[in-house]
Amino acid sequence: MTPIIEETKKPQSMPTGPRNVLRSNDSASLWNCTLSPGWSREECDILRKALMKYGIGNWAQIIASNCLPGKTNAQMNLQLQRMLGQQSTAEFAGLHVDPLVIGEKNSKIQGPNIKRKNNCIVNTGSRPSREEIKRRIQKNKELYEIPEEEWSNIVLPKPEDVGITTLNAKYEELRRLQDELANVQAQITEIRNKKREKVFVLKKYIYIYVYNF
Repeated sequence: MTPIIEETKKPQSMPTGPRNVLRSNDSASLWNCTLSPGWSREECDILRKALMKYGIGNWAQIIASNCLPGKTNAQMNLQLQRMLGQQSTAEFAGLHVDPLVIGEKNSKIQGPNIKRKNNCIVNTGSRPSREEIKRRIQKNKELYEIPEEEWSNIVLPKPEDVGITTLNAKYEELRRLQDELANVQAQITEIRNKKREKVFVLKKYIYIYVYNF
């Protein structure tokens, strides 16, 4: 069963005010979540804002906003799990919360009964009842929900902005892959050169041995 994080103080990942940008004073540890295949950091940030604005699991409105063109319900749900740091999302259904705040707290949970997959806590107990899920939703609402004056003022990028952002992200990813490829090629060249040196030395010793005996 997914553990409930009991806190008395509502956490804040950002200062008060419209959450329409990624603040420079966001804790770096908030971004310890892993990215699903095909997701860039920029797209993950857009999904984070969309979830805060429309509520966890409200895929219909997120898709209608066209802030993440091409992303399906399943793709967004998988990335949501990684941001939350847990497999179960039902206990946050409809809540306007910052998934990375919850993910940061989940990342610190340890114990012999805690099982993880892709850094997400997985369900190991029996499925919670509908009443239990409702209780958890209410508890998480009290602990984590963002004030309406904040989430209602979140501004999501327009489709044309998303296209530019995605293109820039893919360009940066291409540059990173090119750098990695160049590094691998340099390592291969170095290994080959060392092998040539070893072969040369070995042939030299064989020649000396044969010549002397």
